[in-house]
Amino acid sequence: MTNPQGEIDMKQIIVLGGGYGGVLTAKKLANQLRKHKDVQITLIDRKPYHTLLTELHEVAANRVEEDSIKIDLKKIFSGFRNVKVVLDEINGINFDNQTLQGERAYAYDYLVIGTGSKPTFFGIAGADRHALTLWSYEDAVRLKEHTQQMFRRAAKERNPEVRKEMLTFVVVGGGFTGVEMIGELAEFTVELCKEFYMDPADVTLHVVDMVDKILPILPEQLIRKAEKRLRKMGVNIITGSKITEVTEHGVRVGEQELKSRTVIWTAGVEGSDLAGNLDVEQKGRKRILTNEKLQVPTHNNVYVVGDNIFYIPEGAAAPVPQMVENAELAAPIIAHNIVADIKHKPMKAYKPTFHGTMVCIGSRYGVANVGLPGKMFRLSGLPAMAVKHLINMVYLFQVCGFNKVYHYILHEFIHVRNNRSFVGGHFAKRSPNFWLFPLRVFTGVMWFLQGGDKMLKMMDDPNHIFLLPSKWADGTSGASVVADEAAGSAQAAVTALPVPDFMKSMVDWSMDLMFYNADGGFTWLAYVFQASMVGAEIIVGLLLIAGLFSAPAAVVSVAMGIMVWVSGTAPTEMLWYLAAGIALIGGSGSTLGLDYYVLPRLKSLWKKLPIVRRWYIYTD
Repeated sequence: MTNPQGEIDMKQIIVLGGGYGGVLTAKKLANQLRKHKDVQITLIDRKPYHTLLTELHEVAANRVEEDSIKIDLKKIFSGFRNVKVVLDEINGINFDNQTLQGERAYAYDYLVIGTGSKPTFFGIAGADRHALTLWSYEDAVRLKEHTQQMFRRAAKERNPEVRKEMLTFVVVGGGFTGVEMIGELAEFTVELCKEFYMDPADVTLHVVDMVDKILPILPEQLIRKAEKRLRKMGVNIITGSKITEVTEHGVRVGEQELKSRTVIWTAGVEGSDLAGNLDVEQKGRKRILTNEKLQVPTHNNVYVVGDNIFYIPEGAAAPVPQMVENAELAAPIIAHNIVADIKHKPMKAYKPTFHGTMVCIGSRYGVANVGLPGKMFRLSGLPAMAVKHLINMVYLFQVCGFNKVYHYILHEFIHVRNNRSFVGGHFAKRSPNFWLFPLRVFTGVMWFLQGGDKMLKMMDDPNHIFLLPSKWADGTSGASVVADEAAGSAQAAVTALPVPDFMKSMVDWSMDLMFYNADGGFTWLAYVFQASMVGAEIIVGLLLIAGLFSAPAAVVSVAMGIMVWVSGTAPTEMLWYLAAGIALIGGSGSTLGLDYYVLPRLKSLWKKLPIVRRWYIYTD
């Protein structure tokens, strides 16, 4: 199509909003219209980045780095020539003229509205002025800094009542955002107590809601588990109580006033200001009414995605929920329908099939009700957390491929602080021991096989000594000796590693003194030595395999290698035993080993000993 000036007319598709729905819709459109040179897709947002709103609590409670929840919009669309990212704040839409007004005007042929939502305060006095919100990247950073500031000030505050207010945290809203926030806050405050030398008993945590239970859309069984976990973390749960006022010094809940300098509001959302001011039919809290094609009924070239949708699917009793999966399911339908309209093909109706919900309570525990309609699975603990991370990675792969999934793994498992991950600190980069895990297990297996082989030989003939060079085999004790080498082979002539003369002389003298009789036979100490060495090989092997006391086991491994070497019976492969043992001394059992669980408990007991505390012979 050409205009009077002979230029090709470009169809303009504008996606308004860089949230979950907007980003996915733009990507789906870009993929399907990649070969259409006459179509331009423009994504408009106030910010240059896409924010992972479901992960805000992790930044707010200092679990992950601030940039972990941001993705550069231009990076997302860097591989699409037909997508342009524009930074602007749209303050009005003229549906008749098909234009958007921001710093400048934008004309469109198709428009997708995905401006998202914002917190609503239900008209409760003081909530909008005195409560902190958690609905943007800026909110999360502000909340983290505010919490840290409360501890800084409380550490210097001498008035106990004021200090108590500073260390009391109230989350209003017992839904997913509120429960996730209070769970993360419970862990964060423990860390801050250590940092500022505070007693954790001085910290008070509340989650309050007007309904009679938290997480009301979950099955009762999971609600009970969530409540149990929160109480275990020291959270006071207040439900069925009306919130009437928020002040600078607290919140009034029912008949009581909770004194606090930190009230976090997560009690509900409504459509964005722009969506609420549009001249289209709205229902609920500023949600735009759509038909089954997700079009605005009065403007069939305007579509709605994400939280802005008000649509009740056929057979459903309630509108689609304001959750990420709704945006993920709506985006491909909208993209298909726009492309179908351009190509004059049939459109599709929106028939969402939701796969459940999940919530994390701190970094190590979660509950989830996931599956398919009629076949839902109730998960808790590690399985629920694994599902949550998997779903996050699936979404991130859609948005930014391997790059963002890789960075997500780094933030969630490798660069974690204080082991705040559902797999603890096993994969934390704070220690390079993760890469030593295969070496530790292999070395352990080799020592165990050697010891086992020698044990069988001892059982077969207890009088057979094979760990010490026999004077009958080589009277000069030179380089060629009869040895049962480190690989556990049968007796054979091998070339041993050379031993310096001065060391060889000392060893020969000590062995003559302890292990040989005058006639060249072996003393009883030789049999004890052999049994001890064989037992040590088996024990060291098992300890290294299990990752239990791995550092001492590695030291013993090196010592055994040195003993074999100075005895003049060490084959060349003993060199790698020595190198491996030295590498493992750093404590490789902290990765996928029992040391991860055992050593902290032993350290805790060790620190309680009076002499240990007096002389500071412990580590934190």
